[in-house]
Amino acid sequence: MRKPVFCLCLAVFLLSGSVLQATIFGRIQGIVHDPQHRPVAGASVKLRAVTSDYSQTAQANDAGEFSFTAVPVGDYRVTVTQSNFETSEQSVTLDSSSSPVLHFQLAIGSLSQSAVVVGEAGVVNMDSVTPTTLVDREDIAQTPGADRTNSLAMITDFTPGAYVTHDMLHMRGGHQVDWLIDGVPIPNTNIATNLGPQIDPKDIDYLEVQRGSYDAEYGDRTYGIFNIVPRTGFERDNEAELVASFGNWYQTNDQLNFGGHTKRFAYYASVNANRSDYGLQPPIGQVVHDAQNGYGGFASFIFNASPANQFRLVASLRQDYYQIPIDPNPSSSGNQDYPSYGLHDSEREPDGYVTFSWVHTFNPKLLLTVSPFYHYNQASYNSSPNDFPVITNVRQTANYGGAQASLSATFLKNNDIQVGAYGFVQHQATYFNNVFTDCGTSCQNFGPSSGSVTGGLAELFVSDRYKVTSWLTLIAGFRYSHFNSGSVGGSSQVAVVENAPDPRFGVAVRIPRLNWVFRGFYGVFYQPPPLLTATGPVIDLANSQSLTFGPLRGERDHEYQFGVAIPFRGWTLDIDTFQTSSRNWLDHSNIGESNLFWPLTWDYALIQGWETTLRSPRLWRRGQFHLAYSNQIAQDSAPFTGGLICPVPVSSDCEPPPGLSPVDHDQRNTLNVGFNATLPWRVLASTNVYYGSGFHNGSPNDQYPGDYLPQHTTFDISLGKSFGEKDKYRISLTALNVANRRLLLDNSLTFGGFHFNDPRQIYVEFRWRFHY
Repeated sequence: MRKPVFCLCLAVFLLSGSVLQATIFGRIQGIVHDPQHRPVAGASVKLRAVTSDYSQTAQANDAGEFSFTAVPVGDYRVTVTQSNFETSEQSVTLDSSSSPVLHFQLAIGSLSQSAVVVGEAGVVNMDSVTPTTLVDREDIAQTPGADRTNSLAMITDFTPGAYVTHDMLHMRGGHQVDWLIDGVPIPNTNIATNLGPQIDPKDIDYLEVQRGSYDAEYGDRTYGIFNIVPRTGFERDNEAELVASFGNWYQTNDQLNFGGHTKRFAYYASVNANRSDYGLQPPIGQVVHDAQNGYGGFASFIFNASPANQFRLVASLRQDYYQIPIDPNPSSSGNQDYPSYGLHDSEREPDGYVTFSWVHTFNPKLLLTVSPFYHYNQASYNSSPNDFPVITNVRQTANYGGAQASLSATFLKNNDIQVGAYGFVQHQATYFNNVFTDCGTSCQNFGPSSGSVTGGLAELFVSDRYKVTSWLTLIAGFRYSHFNSGSVGGSSQVAVVENAPDPRFGVAVRIPRLNWVFRGFYGVFYQPPPLLTATGPVIDLANSQSLTFGPLRGERDHEYQFGVAIPFRGWTLDIDTFQTSSRNWLDHSNIGESNLFWPLTWDYALIQGWETTLRSPRLWRRGQFHLAYSNQIAQDSAPFTGGLICPVPVSSDCEPPPGLSPVDHDQRNTLNVGFNATLPWRVLASTNVYYGSGFHNGSPNDQYPGDYLPQHTTFDISLGKSFGEKDKYRISLTALNVANRRLLLDNSLTFGGFHFNDPRQIYVEFRWRFHY
């Protein structure tokens, strides 16, 4: 293991003081001029958040220019005032790393009356070629089912090509995604082991979903980045909120949160608990042995030590428990592929993380951010001692410690450059025991055994965004990754050391008058693999099933993407097409008749798609419409190149022949259409319709003979009403899968065998806000 090289890279990174501006931040700049287009010096400019009391103030310089730095993602209003002129106001939505330029033309004021001129900033972002969806906390609160602890509807209802099947989120045909909390990546390299949520949706202020075409300052999870701006307390004034719900399946999702702020300090904290008799997707239409529960806490603190220094701290700790659903009929077709009828297994997942960020503004054109972090994660699969035909106990524990930092500078007014680094050290430990119970004294058992490994990742990058003109933006960057897998103690497994240079290029062009923005991107990505901890007994079990283990190497992706964003009277239509070609494409598979899932890599994968999103303005001042559609095909090709692989010589029963074929989660057409409305008498109404054309059929039979399983549609609805002063109380009724249409969703073997879609769920939720 090349420890000196890795440690040197990490030390340089930690001391350099240089990864992007904490990635939840952008910059808002502008110019103020009079009716003759002369600059208005000294004008007062105030930036105010739409959803909280967060604000900044500035003054226009002699050229009429102003700038706000380190502004978190979200919706804002910018107000300009100057004596002898009418007050002017514009609304703007800020994405991470963007820097919209606002133009204020002040009208001459009247002596007899005052007026506010309200405008709308351009809604299409010229600073990025990344297709992005922004979801705020009111969207989450209103969208049916989205605010439940284990729900991913805040992603799947608004994002093309994002869906949950075999209890895992898939996006753009892949598995690996990045979660950023307060702009800091929370690393988790384990695939197919974790089921619990990374954050309770009720703790989110804004969720920014990015899908491909990332600048070099972002990481290497090609398929999706979820950039979360947590609630901070700026939206509160010593105020608390109690959320309680109850519904069928004896489900409840409860939370108590509270927060407040002064001019320099803000805090937010919450505790939550949830349980239900329905948890994971069951292998049949009947729900058997499928309860789940969890509890946790979350906290966020912001302290503005001075105008140039801000400190941000986020911490989370939670634990989730899931029973693994079963098919109780020994003669069913599903039990012939995966005999679950004799199992009473469960999964327990404790998880915790803490991130700290120091944001230092040298001047309006130079920003430094340093963010150390720690993440603890465990997936403990536990079997009953009376299980048949196998008792499996696996505990995978990971500790991640690292940091990111960034230096962002603006040169020549229109040239934004970011330099930085990111890295972490990971210690992975695995306990394994497998006992067969269906063969008496002749059983060959495997384990118990333990193994551990320490590895890590260090990355450096530089990214340049140059606004050549108001209608042309050029983006270029380079990211360099150094990965070391470490060596497993007590194993012959050798360390995998990889170095990956990744160039990325993008261009955005706005068509004058129409304001359509066309964009193009080409980029290379390196996705570091999980740390493989296959010790002797695990390898022996694999050998008994005509399998073995090989070194896991990182996935290497090449992405092409082209798109156009079309604004029209407050509506925004976004269309893009992409192609991702991958080597060492990461997937997962089980060993024999067990719920042991281990990573593997395919030699090649090709994912191609078209995506469309449509968001409306506030229609009739009552509601907003959203649509997300994806047409894609995801294919992979043998041979297996690492992880759980076939021994040489390779048999056709173990590995399919080379050639592209659909992956198990391939679904050609996915559509979500929804509407969130605020009606008279403080009534809220929200709906969402989901359509899926059907996932790939991995086991054709008489009932399902085709290449794809049946198409499916679900309808969700929520109705609520607010009461009291400032909407102090709110009660709502939500129904998911109203028609209770049940069908086989997919027949890949993960966590309990086959998977049916979710049954109808109905629950009542009550919210109470109060001061303390």
